[in-house]
Amino acid sequence: MIDRYSTFLVENPWKALMLSLLMFVSLAPGISRLTLDQDYRVFFTDDYPPLKALNTLHDTYNKNDNVLIAVSAKKDPHFSKEVLSVVLDVTKKAWKIPYSVRVESLTNFQYTEAEKDTLVVDDFVRSVKDLDSKALDDLKNIAINEPRLKNRLISEDGAIIGVNVVIELPGKLDSEAAEVMLYARKMIAEIESKNPNVSLHMTGVIPMNYAFPEASMIDMKTLVPAMYAVILLLLVFLLRSPWATLSVLLVITFSAVSALGISGYLGMSITPPSASTPTMIMTLALAESVHFLIYLFHKMNQGIERKKAVKNSLQSNLKPMLITSIAASIGFLSLNFSESPPFRDLGNITTFGVFAAFIFTTLFLPAFMVLVPIKGKVGREPIYRLMSIISHFVIHHSKLVLVVSIVVVVSLGSFLPKIVLNDEWLEYFDDSMPFKSDTTFVGDKLTGIYTIEYSIPAKDSGGIADPVYLTTLDEFTKWYRARNEVRHVASIIDTVKRLNYNLNNDDPDYYRLPQNRQDVAEQLMVYEMSLPYGHDLNTMINVDKSASRMVVSLDVVSTTEIKKIESEAQAWLKNNAPRYMQTNGSSPTVMFAHIAQVNIRQMLLGTVIALLAVSLIIMVAFRSIKMGLISLIPNLVPAILGFGLWGAIVGEIGMATSIVAGMTIGIVVDDTIHFLMKYQHARISNGDDPKSAIKYAFSTAGVAMFVTTLVLSAGFLILSRSTFAMNSDMGLLTTVVICFALLADFALLPVALLYFDKDNKSEKSRVAI
Repeated sequence: MIDRYSTFLVENPWKALMLSLLMFVSLAPGISRLTLDQDYRVFFTDDYPPLKALNTLHDTYNKNDNVLIAVSAKKDPHFSKEVLSVVLDVTKKAWKIPYSVRVESLTNFQYTEAEKDTLVVDDFVRSVKDLDSKALDDLKNIAINEPRLKNRLISEDGAIIGVNVVIELPGKLDSEAAEVMLYARKMIAEIESKNPNVSLHMTGVIPMNYAFPEASMIDMKTLVPAMYAVILLLLVFLLRSPWATLSVLLVITFSAVSALGISGYLGMSITPPSASTPTMIMTLALAESVHFLIYLFHKMNQGIERKKAVKNSLQSNLKPMLITSIAASIGFLSLNFSESPPFRDLGNITTFGVFAAFIFTTLFLPAFMVLVPIKGKVGREPIYRLMSIISHFVIHHSKLVLVVSIVVVVSLGSFLPKIVLNDEWLEYFDDSMPFKSDTTFVGDKLTGIYTIEYSIPAKDSGGIADPVYLTTLDEFTKWYRARNEVRHVASIIDTVKRLNYNLNNDDPDYYRLPQNRQDVAEQLMVYEMSLPYGHDLNTMINVDKSASRMVVSLDVVSTTEIKKIESEAQAWLKNNAPRYMQTNGSSPTVMFAHIAQVNIRQMLLGTVIALLAVSLIIMVAFRSIKMGLISLIPNLVPAILGFGLWGAIVGEIGMATSIVAGMTIGIVVDDTIHFLMKYQHARISNGDDPKSAIKYAFSTAGVAMFVTTLVLSAGFLILSRSTFAMNSDMGLLTTVVICFALLADFALLPVALLYFDKDNKSEKSRVAI
């Protein structure tokens, strides 16, 4: 069958070419149907309990998606008329930010005070025109001692003032977050240009969400093109053929575009994780193309006519390409073990690309090489001599290679248990990214962007006024405020205490919780009736007053620390609160903390299962249990060495780096299968002994493996220079694993074959592959 297929291609190259192009032009339009989803909710399934809890909380109160703009003077005095004037301006203009539903700032904070028997509620600062230095000092002292403001809308020293804009994106357009950010940036730039002594810094949930695709786009415009340029230049240099290089580029392009086209037809969305699918598809498309081309040139160097050489290369590589494609697909499909839909999409889209690459490599590439004017290279290239040297050394020093390999594997493998599964989202960004620098500034000086939110139930309707409920909530608030990681805690406690103080003639002795439920209810009613539009208590109290909201703002903390904090909070509630007040914390921060840990474990488990499945496939394909077991060595070792080295140097892996094992299965297995196929071909068809078969595998598959590793490593090293850690860590770890894969295939695999595949006459009776 392979012979008939290869004969058809060689004799009918134009038909094969047109069939390939027809497939490409049929699938490519699907890209126009792809949507871009930047909402953090896309990382969770609709039935994910923490997401359902967060949606319920937001439906009850409001979303906490925000843009926080911090205003500060560049020099003393920091709390000045100029700064307050800018805060007033930002507060006014922030209402015009697209999809803004609430603006909270120091100036429009609803300050309460008693005026005889009347409660007066007004903006904290309406104008700066008549403020003198004493008035400024008084305002500053009030603000930094107000628990509802300190470390939320004003820093402890009064030097930084915040304007918090609550955003509710409709979720109808891909461009909503970009629309918010572009408007806010333009507004900030205009205000700063008019006030050169004042600086503005922007952070918040919306800027964080936008920073991920923005960082990816920066790489797409700079490093990714550079990566592909380096790859192409190296291919030109190593293959010594512009036509061959062009063919590889076309196969990669056709494969990636076809995969994205299929995804578009299936109604899938592109998310930050799945945006890396073209790069992942490239690894296998490039590897298979190089294997085909190297064998083609190998035959032409032996004086075989071009068409026959194409046919020979296709006959030799078609079966390992198919097995590799199936094996690589299993690796990428292992990402479906992920709890997060975008990572499942990443695996599925890449699987489409793997099979597209197989089709284009076995249909388009041979036909293209029949039609273009390529020539074989006379004489043995240095790379062939290098393969001969390596094979000779490994064969004649197998014991030394084995001992050194075991020592290295055991040494680096010992660091695997020390790896911590952890993520710090802010650390994904380089200091050169405005979001990182602004968030760091705001986090150091004002407040944190990480939060834990609670909707704490009362016993009945109106139950938030119950003294038992309020006393427990007050203790819970104090417990959180005593933690070093906490910057601010917002709850109704401070409002209730302030109202009790105001409605008792501002008597300091009454800055406490009332002991009568009716008093609390009446005070809250008076307060709510005095509030202007956009400042009601619906963001903190539900409609029937049977629950209240509590928002804890944290410093920059890791996912591990967030889980620890929330776990300890649950323990506190269990030990100190009535059963009806028991509730779980929720927020994007909490959700990502939980799913990151689960997701990392699940993807690593999926990778192990995939590798075992691949070995089973090799057993079936080679009709040899022994070959399947031998293949486990070079397939498992690269991940052990790569992650072991990562554990020794870095010590942590997050969601981005955890996909590298699954991502590199394709290239790792590709090398192993091609080497084993060439080895077994020499053993069965040529009747070679293991040593001669190993030399043959080095001279054929080994050359392609070396070229592929060199090219891909150079490309991914370029990507490792990214300012976006999700890409840079992936690029660096991928390079490490790919290089270790080559070492395993060049060292451990030949040694394993020498020790476990002894010369057996019955082997030669098999049908040649």
